[in-house]
Parts: sequence; structure tokens; C-alpha cells
Amino acid sequence: MHVIGSKWVFKTKLKADGTLERLKARFVAKGYNQVKGVDFSETFSPVIKPAIVRIVLSIAKVKGWDIRQLNVKNAFLHGKLQKPVYMAQPPGFSDPKNPNYICHLKRALYGLKQAPRAWFNRFSEFLLTFGFFCNIADPSLFVCHNAQGTIVLFLYVDDIILTGDNSHFLNEFIPQLSLEFAMKDMGPLHYFLGVEVQNDTHGLFLCQTRYAQKVLERAEMGDCKPIRTPMAPKVKTPENNQPFHDITLFRSIVRALQYLTFTRLDITYSVNYICQFMHQPSVYHFQLVKRVLRYIKGTLDYGIRICSQSNLDLYGFSDANWASCPSTRRSTTGFCTFLDSNCIS
Repeated sequence: MHVIGSKWVFKTKLKADGTLERLKARFVAKGYNQVKGVDFSETFSPVIKPAIVRIVLSIAKVKGWDIRQLNVKNAFLHGKLQKPVYMAQPPGFSDPKNPNYICHLKRALYGLKQAPRAWFNRFSEFLLTFGFFCNIADPSLFVCHNAQGTIVLFLYVDDIILTGDNSHFLNEFIPQLSLEFAMKDMGPLHYFLGVEVQNDTHGLFLCQTRYAQKVLERAEMGDCKPIRTPMAPKVKTPENNQPFHDITLFRSIVRALQYLTFTRLDITYSVNYICQFMHQPSVYHFQLVKRVLRYIKGTLDYGIRICSQSNLDLYGFSDANWASCPSTRRSTTGFCTFLDSNCIS
């Protein structure tokens, strides 16, 4: 049989304010040694869409629903494997009498290619048996309707956000969920997926200040000089079109900027433009990235507000220019969708 290796991973977990929460040690499998068709097949696992998060939070604040946050302890370990996986004995814990023995995995481990999918299947099966149904538009969104009320749940890997119109029903459901999976009740929503949530009388304010600082540090631009706009009004012809020397760094920073658009809609167009050159970036394109980072440096406290005073009317605005791209002569279309005053996409 095909045997994969394993290793220990040590990580420092921080709180929203950057202080130490705990030191974590995790035993993981070397999934990069897996062979498709032998010890794994399907690996895709859905993740929640940012627009869905904004829609649910907008409805919850307008309706006055409680918003709770849960975290699953060692989420991937709950998944059940469909294909047999064989792994070498853990480093430091091998059997001295039988050093050639191997482990036959029945549950998923972190590092396995199919671990995210196995966890999602396991969790969704439990919700469906409880009475939830999976949303067609987004498989990570689950809704339960019954005589007691309504519960809306969305899952992002091991982070869960719960809301509903009946607080008593919500408080009854959380212990039942904890009996099936090891859960940590984080209380009211305050910090999830790198997004800081500030709750006040006017609604919610979502920002990614800490995450933006990490992106600047990764790009070694923590002390850069701020600039007022993320992009020049007119795109100029590249003066230095030499290939950028570190494609991995370029792609890593741009992907981080993509995630930053979760709450920073003001950089959406700029990041979208930069993403068009991910396959073959030049020095000029990296200069565009640095300009966005300089803009972020001066606007670290920017975010998106979700107001509680709303009638949930749906509005849409769109516009397009004509042949604005100097290299391809293509047009650019932009749109914004609002639930009254709350921008959702």
C-alpha cells in the first residue's frame, strides 16, 4: 500500500488585538505525498461567500436577532475517510518493538487533501438530520424553519456564525451541536476570519485592521509612506515591463489583497485590475501593488458599516466605461448591490 508521512506543526495563535491567545501543537499528515485515486478522490469543500455574510448580518441587525459565534475544536478530525489511508508512525511516538508498523487512518487528519471535504460532509449530514436545509445559492449556508423559529447558520471551515429570530431556540440548539462536535462558544460575534466586528447602537462595523497590518509586514512595507488613492486616475503605458523576479511573492500579496476586499470595497477595482496579471507579472505591475499597499497604510481603520435602521429594500447600481483598457481596448463594468443602505456586493 501507499504510505504517507507525518509531522508536528507548532503555531502561535493571536487574539484580535495581536496579543497571545495560546501556543498550539498539531499533528498533521504529509498530504502532498498522496496519490489521486489511491488514497484520495474528491477534495473540493465549499466556503461561504462574502456577499452571503453581509446579507445575513444585515438581516440579523435590522430584525434585532442575536448573532453568536462558535469555533469547532480540531474540526478536520471529525471527518470520516471514504478511501483507506496508510500513514507512518508519528515522529517521537513510534513503537520501538514494531518500528515497521504503520497506521491505518479511519478519521481525517489535518494535512490530508480530502480532510476539508470530509469535515464538511460530516457537519452537513448532522445539520440535515436536525432539520436544516442547504441553501442553493451557497452550500455553506444552512437554514432551519420550524414551529420554534428560524435559525440561520453559515460555516467557514471551523468557524460558525449563528443567528435566528428566537434566542431560546438558539440557546437550545448550541448544546445539541456541542454534544456532536467539540465546540467553543465565543459568545456574541466579535472577531472571525480576520474580520473585527464592532457592535454599537447604530449597527455593526466590520474592519480588517490587524489583517491589513500583517499584509504590509509580509510585503516589508510596514513603514511605507501613505498615499491618498489606491490607483492612478489613468493607467499609463508600462515604462518598466521587465518580468518581476519573485512571482510567488507577487501572487501571495495579491491574494491577500483579494481577501482584504471583504471589508475594503474601496480597493476592489484596483485589486481586480492587478489580478489580471497574476500569470506573468512585471516590475510595473508590482509598483501598482505597492501603490495599493501605500493607500492601505493610510487607511488602516477603514471598513464597512452595516446599519440596523433599514427597511431591507433591494437596490442595484451599475455603470460601464467604453474601451478603457489601453492594451486590450476592453470595457470595464462595475456594480453595487444594496439592502437599503447596506452594501452587500
